[in-house]
Amino acid sequence: MPPVSRLSLCFILVTIVATTALGACARVRPYQRGTLSKRSMTADVDAGERRFGQHQTGSREGADGGTGEPGGGCGCN
Repeated sequence: MPPVSRLSLCFILVTIVATTALGACARVRPYQRGTLSKRSMTADVDAGERRFGQHQTGSREGADGGTGEPGGGCGCN
């Protein structure tokens, strides 16, 4: 069996990646867009939950992610 050249190995790798990426594509119909735009379909957290999480982390660990809250204490303020 002849050794596999670098070019053919790269071609095989690109083909596998492209095939995998194209399998994730889907056509969204106009009547489906309303369902996909609902709040429950988003992965992010709303501002109130994010702010509470930062306050909780900052007060419990004494560490803060640069949000301006002082650290330390029980987190009941």
